[in-house]
Amino acid sequence: MSTTALPPGSTIGILGGGQLGRMMAMAAAEMGYHVHVYCPERDAPASEVARTYTCAAYDDLEALRQFALSVDVITYEFENIPAESVKVLSNHVPVRPNPDILHISQHRVLEKQAINKLGIATAPFKSVTSLIELKAAIGAIGLPAVLKTCRMGYDGKGQAMLDKDSDLVNVWEKLNTIDAVLEGFVNFRMEISVIVARDVAGHIASYCPVQNTHKHHILHETIAPAPISDALSDKAQKIARIVAEGVGLIGLMAIEMFVTKDDDIIVNETAPRPHNSGHWTMDSCVTGQFTQSIRAVAGLPLGSPERLCDARMLNLIGDDVNEWQAYAAMPDARLHLYGKKEARPDRKMGHINFLLPKKQG
Repeated sequence: MSTTALPPGSTIGILGGGQLGRMMAMAAAEMGYHVHVYCPERDAPASEVARTYTCAAYDDLEALRQFALSVDVITYEFENIPAESVKVLSNHVPVRPNPDILHISQHRVLEKQAINKLGIATAPFKSVTSLIELKAAIGAIGLPAVLKTCRMGYDGKGQAMLDKDSDLVNVWEKLNTIDAVLEGFVNFRMEISVIVARDVAGHIASYCPVQNTHKHHILHETIAPAPISDALSDKAQKIARIVAEGVGLIGLMAIEMFVTKDDDIIVNETAPRPHNSGHWTMDSCVTGQFTQSIRAVAGLPLGSPERLCDARMLNLIGDDVNEWQAYAAMPDARLHLYGKKEARPDRKMGHINFLLPKKQG
Protein backbone atom coordinates (compact mmCIF):
# COMPACT_ATOMS: atom_id res chain seq x y z
CA MET A 1 0.00 0.00 0.00
CA SER A 2 1.26 3.46 -0.88
CA THR A 3 2.31 5.61 2.05
CA THR A 4 1.85 8.84 0.06
CA ALA A 5 -0.04 11.40 2.11
CA LEU A 6 -2.99 13.25 0.64
CA PRO A 7 -1.95 16.84 -0.11
CA PRO A 8 -3.93 19.78 1.29
CA GLY A 9 -6.96 20.45 -0.87
CA SER A 10 -7.78 16.76 -1.17
CA THR A 11 -11.28 15.65 -0.21
CA ILE A 12 -12.03 13.26 2.63
CA GLY A 13 -15.39 11.54 2.55
CA ILE A 14 -17.14 10.83 5.84
CA LEU A 15 -20.02 8.40 6.15
CA GLY A 16 -22.38 9.71 8.81
CA GLY A 17 -23.31 13.24 9.77
CA GLY A 18 -23.49 13.13 13.57
CA GLN A 19 -21.36 14.95 16.11
CA LEU A 20 -18.36 12.69 15.51
CA GLY A 21 -18.52 13.47 11.79
CA ARG A 22 -18.83 17.14 12.64
CA MET A 23 -15.68 17.14 14.77
CA MET A 24 -13.80 15.03 12.22
CA ALA A 25 -14.74 17.54 9.52
CA MET A 26 -13.58 20.45 11.66
CA ALA A 27 -10.24 18.73 12.30
CA ALA A 28 -9.82 18.02 8.59
CA ALA A 29 -10.54 21.64 7.69
CA GLU A 30 -7.84 22.84 10.10
CA MET A 31 -5.38 20.66 8.17
CA GLY A 32 -6.37 22.07 4.80
CA TYR A 33 -8.61 19.22 3.64
CA HIS A 34 -12.06 19.48 2.14
CA VAL A 35 -14.77 17.22 3.53
CA HIS A 36 -17.73 15.61 1.79
CA VAL A 37 -20.22 14.11 4.24
CA TYR A 38 -22.73 11.44 3.20
CA CYS A 39 -25.73 11.03 5.50
CA PRO A 40 -29.45 10.19 5.15
CA GLU A 41 -30.44 13.02 7.51
CA ARG A 42 -30.86 16.56 6.15
CA ASP A 43 -29.92 18.69 9.15
CA ALA A 44 -27.32 16.48 10.80
CA PRO A 45 -24.61 18.25 12.87
CA ALA A 46 -21.86 17.69 10.28
CA SER A 47 -23.88 19.43 7.56
CA GLU A 48 -23.01 22.80 9.10
CA VAL A 49 -19.25 22.37 8.75
CA ALA A 50 -18.72 20.17 5.67
CA ARG A 51 -17.78 21.70 2.33
CA THR A 52 -20.08 19.25 0.51
CA TYR A 53 -23.02 17.31 1.89
CA THR A 54 -24.91 14.49 0.23
CA CYS A 55 -28.25 13.62 1.77
CA ALA A 56 -29.12 10.15 0.49
CA ALA A 57 -29.93 6.69 1.79
CA TYR A 58 -27.12 4.26 2.52
CA ASP A 59 -28.58 1.84 -0.02
CA ASP A 60 -28.76 4.41 -2.84
CA LEU A 61 -26.11 2.82 -5.05
CA GLU A 62 -25.92 5.64 -7.59
CA ALA A 63 -25.57 8.29 -4.87
CA LEU A 64 -22.85 6.18 -3.25
CA ARG A 65 -20.99 5.88 -6.55
CA GLN A 66 -21.12 9.62 -7.15
CA PHE A 67 -19.94 10.21 -3.59
CA ALA A 68 -16.99 7.85 -4.06
CA LEU A 69 -15.97 9.56 -7.31
CA SER A 70 -15.88 12.95 -5.58
CA VAL A 71 -13.45 12.05 -2.76
CA ASP A 72 -9.89 10.78 -2.33
CA VAL A 73 -10.45 8.57 0.70
CA ILE A 74 -13.45 7.57 2.84
CA THR A 75 -13.84 7.07 6.55
CA TYR A 76 -16.86 6.78 8.83
CA GLU A 77 -18.14 8.08 12.14
CA PHE A 78 -20.24 5.10 13.20
CA GLU A 79 -20.46 1.38 12.50
CA ASN A 80 -24.06 0.82 11.49
CA ILE A 81 -23.55 1.29 7.77
CA PRO A 82 -24.72 -1.51 5.43
CA ALA A 83 -21.77 -3.69 4.48
CA GLU A 84 -22.87 -3.73 0.84
CA SER A 85 -22.69 0.05 0.73
CA VAL A 86 -19.14 0.08 2.02
CA LYS A 87 -18.19 -2.61 -0.50
CA VAL A 88 -19.54 -0.44 -3.32
CA LEU A 89 -17.47 2.50 -2.08
CA SER A 90 -14.28 0.46 -1.63
CA ASN A 91 -14.42 -0.53 -5.29
CA HIS A 92 -13.75 3.10 -6.19
CA VAL A 93 -11.66 4.60 -3.39
CA PRO A 94 -9.80 3.49 -0.23
CA VAL A 95 -11.99 3.10 2.85
CA ARG A 96 -10.17 3.50 6.18
CA PRO A 97 -10.49 1.70 8.52
CA ASN A 98 -10.93 -1.10 6.00
CA PRO A 99 -14.32 -2.77 5.36
CA ASP A 100 -13.24 -6.02 7.04
CA ILE A 101 -12.74 -4.18 10.35
CA LEU A 102 -16.12 -2.54 9.94
CA HIS A 103 -17.74 -5.91 9.23
CA ILE A 104 -16.28 -7.43 12.39
CA SER A 105 -17.20 -4.47 14.59
CA GLN A 106 -20.81 -4.62 13.38
CA HIS A 107 -21.35 -8.08 14.88
CA ARG A 108 -20.69 -8.80 18.55
CA VAL A 109 -19.90 -12.51 18.08
CA LEU A 110 -17.47 -11.89 15.22
CA GLU A 111 -15.89 -9.12 17.26
CA LYS A 112 -15.32 -11.30 20.31
CA GLN A 113 -14.03 -14.16 18.20
CA ALA A 114 -11.53 -11.83 16.54
CA ILE A 115 -10.39 -10.50 19.93
CA ASN A 116 -9.97 -14.01 21.33
CA LYS A 117 -7.93 -15.09 18.28
CA LEU A 118 -5.43 -12.40 19.20
CA GLY A 119 -5.00 -14.03 22.62
CA ILE A 120 -7.01 -11.36 24.44
CA ALA A 121 -9.69 -12.23 26.97
CA THR A 122 -13.36 -11.25 26.74
CA ALA A 123 -16.34 -12.19 28.86
CA PRO A 124 -17.51 -15.75 28.15
CA PHE A 125 -20.11 -15.72 25.38
CA LYS A 126 -22.40 -17.89 23.30
CA SER A 127 -24.16 -17.16 20.02
CA VAL A 128 -27.95 -17.33 20.43
CA THR A 129 -30.47 -17.63 17.59
CA SER A 130 -33.50 -19.02 19.40
CA LEU A 131 -35.12 -19.38 22.81
CA ILE A 132 -33.86 -22.98 22.97
CA GLU A 133 -30.31 -21.80 22.32
CA LEU A 134 -30.73 -19.07 24.93
CA LYS A 135 -31.61 -21.63 27.58
CA ALA A 136 -28.66 -23.80 26.53
CA ALA A 137 -26.31 -20.80 26.65
CA ILE A 138 -27.49 -19.94 30.17
CA GLY A 139 -26.77 -23.50 31.16
CA ALA A 140 -23.21 -23.16 29.85
CA ILE A 141 -22.43 -19.63 31.05
CA GLY A 142 -24.67 -19.26 34.09
CA LEU A 143 -26.49 -16.27 35.55
CA PRO A 144 -26.39 -13.34 35.86
CA ALA A 145 -25.68 -12.66 32.20
CA VAL A 146 -26.39 -10.07 29.53
CA LEU A 147 -28.32 -10.85 26.35
CA LYS A 148 -27.54 -8.53 23.44
CA THR A 149 -28.44 -8.19 19.81
CA CYS A 150 -25.38 -8.89 17.66
CA ARG A 151 -26.04 -5.85 15.51
CA MET A 152 -27.14 -2.24 15.94
CA GLY A 153 -27.18 -2.02 19.73
CA TYR A 154 -25.60 1.02 21.40
CA ASP A 155 -26.06 3.15 24.54
CA GLY A 156 -27.82 0.23 26.23
CA LYS A 157 -30.25 -0.40 23.37
CA GLY A 158 -30.83 -3.96 22.22
CA GLN A 159 -29.79 -5.66 25.44
CA ALA A 160 -31.26 -7.14 28.61
CA MET A 161 -29.82 -8.18 31.94
CA LEU A 162 -30.79 -11.71 32.94
CA ASP A 163 -30.95 -13.25 36.40
CA LYS A 164 -32.67 -16.26 37.92
CA ASP A 165 -36.01 -14.42 38.04
CA SER A 166 -36.02 -13.28 34.39
CA ASP A 167 -38.92 -14.28 32.16
CA LEU A 168 -36.87 -15.70 29.30
CA VAL A 169 -39.80 -15.99 26.90
CA ASN A 170 -40.72 -12.34 27.39
CA VAL A 171 -37.10 -11.15 27.17
CA TRP A 172 -36.49 -13.07 23.96
CA GLU A 173 -39.66 -11.74 22.34
CA LYS A 174 -38.84 -8.15 23.30
CA LEU A 175 -35.33 -8.43 21.88
CA ASN A 176 -36.96 -9.26 18.54
CA THR A 177 -34.00 -10.89 16.83
CA ILE A 178 -32.65 -14.27 15.78
CA ASP A 179 -29.06 -13.05 15.98
CA ALA A 180 -28.00 -12.46 19.58
CA VAL A 181 -25.19 -13.17 21.99
CA LEU A 182 -25.28 -14.13 25.66
CA GLU A 183 -22.36 -12.70 27.62
CA GLY A 184 -21.36 -13.78 31.09
CA PHE A 185 -21.74 -10.98 33.61
CA VAL A 186 -18.38 -9.42 34.51
CA ASN A 187 -17.96 -8.36 38.12
CA PHE A 188 -15.78 -5.39 37.25
CA ARG A 189 -14.60 -2.55 39.44
CA MET A 190 -14.06 -0.09 36.63
CA GLU A 191 -14.74 0.43 32.95
CA ILE A 192 -11.85 1.89 30.99
CA SER A 193 -11.07 2.57 27.36
CA VAL A 194 -8.02 3.22 25.23
CA ILE A 195 -8.01 5.19 21.99
CA VAL A 196 -5.41 3.81 19.58
CA ALA A 197 -4.38 4.86 16.08
CA ARG A 198 -2.31 3.18 13.37
CA ASP A 199 -1.04 4.85 10.21
CA VAL A 200 -0.41 3.51 6.71
CA ALA A 201 3.23 2.79 7.58
CA GLY A 202 2.18 0.61 10.53
CA HIS A 203 3.19 3.00 13.28
CA ILE A 204 0.91 2.91 16.35
CA ALA A 205 0.10 5.57 18.93
CA SER A 206 -2.19 5.13 21.92
CA TYR A 207 -3.65 7.51 24.46
CA CYS A 208 -3.61 6.81 28.18
CA PRO A 209 -6.43 4.64 29.53
CA VAL A 210 -9.41 6.57 30.89
CA GLN A 211 -12.17 5.69 33.33
CA ASN A 212 -15.75 5.84 32.04
CA THR A 213 -18.96 6.06 34.05
CA HIS A 214 -22.45 5.78 32.60
CA LYS A 215 -25.96 6.95 33.42
CA HIS A 216 -28.86 5.07 31.86
CA HIS A 217 -26.34 3.18 29.70
CA ILE A 218 -25.02 6.42 28.17
CA LEU A 219 -21.50 7.67 28.82
CA HIS A 220 -21.72 10.37 31.48
CA GLU A 221 -18.16 11.13 32.50
CA THR A 222 -14.61 10.28 31.48
CA ILE A 223 -11.62 10.71 33.79
CA ALA A 224 -8.19 11.00 32.21
CA PRO A 225 -6.04 9.28 33.20
CA ALA A 226 -7.88 6.32 34.73
CA PRO A 227 -7.01 5.83 38.42
CA ILE A 228 -5.20 2.54 37.88
CA SER A 229 -1.64 1.31 38.44
CA ASP A 230 1.10 1.87 35.90
CA ALA A 231 1.18 -1.87 35.29
CA LEU A 232 -2.53 -1.98 34.43
CA SER A 233 -2.20 1.13 32.28
CA ASP A 234 0.64 -0.47 30.34
CA LYS A 235 -1.35 -3.68 29.94
CA ALA A 236 -4.41 -1.84 28.62
CA GLN A 237 -2.33 0.06 26.07
CA LYS A 238 -0.57 -3.15 25.03
CA ILE A 239 -3.95 -4.79 24.42
CA ALA A 240 -5.05 -1.84 22.30
CA ARG A 241 -1.87 -2.02 20.23
CA ILE A 242 -2.22 -5.77 19.72
CA VAL A 243 -5.77 -5.26 18.46
CA ALA A 244 -4.78 -2.41 16.14
CA GLU A 245 -1.94 -4.46 14.68
CA GLY A 246 -3.93 -7.68 14.56
CA VAL A 247 -6.84 -6.28 12.55
CA GLY A 248 -4.63 -4.19 10.26
CA LEU A 249 -6.10 -0.89 11.39
CA ILE A 250 -5.51 2.25 9.37
CA GLY A 251 -7.30 4.96 11.26
CA LEU A 252 -8.43 5.26 14.84
CA MET A 253 -10.16 2.80 17.16
CA ALA A 254 -11.54 2.76 20.70
CA ILE A 255 -11.10 -0.38 22.81
CA GLU A 256 -13.52 -0.59 25.73
CA MET A 257 -12.35 -2.78 28.60
CA PHE A 258 -13.27 -3.91 32.09
CA VAL A 259 -10.88 -3.90 35.03
CA THR A 260 -11.96 -6.89 37.11
CA LYS A 261 -12.04 -7.17 40.89
CA ASP A 262 -8.77 -9.12 40.80
CA ASP A 263 -7.02 -6.48 38.67
CA ASP A 264 -7.22 -8.28 35.37
CA ILE A 265 -8.34 -6.65 32.11
CA ILE A 266 -10.81 -8.03 29.59
CA VAL A 267 -12.05 -6.41 26.39
CA ASN A 268 -15.72 -5.52 26.16
CA GLU A 269 -16.04 -4.12 22.64
CA THR A 270 -14.34 -2.05 19.96
CA ALA A 271 -15.31 0.92 17.80
CA PRO A 272 -13.20 1.67 14.69
CA ARG A 273 -13.74 5.44 14.77
CA PRO A 274 -13.40 8.40 17.14
CA HIS A 275 -15.19 7.69 20.38
CA ASN A 276 -17.08 9.60 23.07
CA SER A 277 -14.51 8.52 25.65
CA GLY A 278 -11.79 10.19 23.58
CA HIS A 279 -13.32 13.66 23.55
CA TRP A 280 -11.05 14.77 26.38
CA THR A 281 -8.06 14.54 24.01
CA MET A 282 -9.33 17.53 21.99
CA ASP A 283 -8.08 19.99 24.60
CA SER A 284 -5.68 17.95 26.73
CA CYS A 285 -3.27 16.25 24.32
CA VAL A 286 -0.70 17.31 21.77
CA THR A 287 -2.87 15.65 19.11
CA GLY A 288 -6.60 15.18 19.73
CA GLN A 289 -8.42 12.06 18.59
CA PHE A 290 -10.18 13.75 15.67
CA THR A 291 -6.96 15.19 14.28
CA GLN A 292 -5.27 11.83 14.82
CA SER A 293 -8.04 10.07 12.95
CA ILE A 294 -7.74 12.42 9.98
CA ARG A 295 -3.95 12.12 9.96
CA ALA A 296 -4.15 8.33 9.76
CA VAL A 297 -6.91 8.31 7.14
CA ALA A 298 -5.09 10.86 5.00
CA GLY A 299 -1.84 8.90 5.05
CA LEU A 300 0.05 11.32 7.29
CA PRO A 301 2.34 10.22 10.13
CA LEU A 302 0.60 10.09 13.49
CA GLY A 303 0.81 12.97 15.91
CA SER A 304 1.91 12.66 19.51
CA PRO A 305 -0.77 11.36 21.90
CA GLU A 306 1.04 12.89 24.88
CA ARG A 307 -1.25 14.17 27.61
CA LEU A 308 -0.52 17.79 28.43
CA CYS A 309 -2.83 17.89 31.42
CA ASP A 310 -5.34 15.70 33.20
CA ALA A 311 -8.99 16.08 32.26
CA ARG A 312 -12.58 15.31 33.07
CA MET A 313 -15.04 15.07 30.21
CA LEU A 314 -18.72 15.57 31.01
CA ASN A 315 -21.40 14.74 28.44
CA LEU A 316 -24.31 17.15 28.04
CA ILE A 317 -27.35 14.92 27.62
CA GLY A 318 -30.77 16.35 26.80
CA ASP A 319 -31.62 19.39 28.92
CA ASP A 320 -28.10 19.46 30.42
CA VAL A 321 -27.23 21.69 27.48
CA ASN A 322 -29.35 24.48 28.97
CA GLU A 323 -26.50 25.15 31.41
CA TRP A 324 -24.12 26.02 28.58
CA GLN A 325 -23.60 29.61 29.74
CA ALA A 326 -22.44 28.51 33.16
CA TYR A 327 -19.94 26.12 31.63
CA ALA A 328 -18.78 28.72 29.11
CA ALA A 329 -17.94 31.06 31.99
CA MET A 330 -15.53 28.58 33.58
CA PRO A 331 -11.94 29.54 32.67
CA ASP A 332 -10.59 25.96 32.82
CA ALA A 333 -13.46 24.40 30.88
CA ARG A 334 -13.78 23.91 27.14
CA LEU A 335 -17.37 23.80 25.88
CA HIS A 336 -18.17 21.84 22.72
CA LEU A 337 -21.73 22.00 21.36
CA TYR A 338 -22.94 19.92 18.44
CA GLY A 339 -25.40 22.29 16.78
CA LYS A 340 -28.44 20.08 17.37
CA LYS A 341 -31.62 22.10 17.23
CA GLU A 342 -33.68 20.17 19.76
CA ALA A 343 -32.72 18.78 23.16
CA ARG A 344 -34.37 15.42 23.77
CA PRO A 345 -33.96 12.88 26.58
CA ASP A 346 -30.84 10.72 26.11
CA ARG A 347 -29.67 12.86 23.18
CA LYS A 348 -26.02 13.92 23.23
CA MET A 349 -26.03 17.69 22.79
CA GLY A 350 -22.41 18.50 23.58
CA HIS A 351 -19.64 17.97 26.09
CA ILE A 352 -17.32 19.91 28.37
CA ASN A 353 -13.64 19.19 28.91
CA PHE A 354 -12.45 20.33 32.32
CA LEU A 355 -8.68 20.84 32.25
CA LEU A 356 -6.90 19.74 35.44
CA PRO A 357 -3.31 19.84 36.70
CA LYS A 358 -1.27 16.88 35.55
CA LYS A 359 -0.67 14.55 38.50
CA GLN A 360 0.82 11.53 36.78
CA GLY A 361 3.59 11.06 34.28
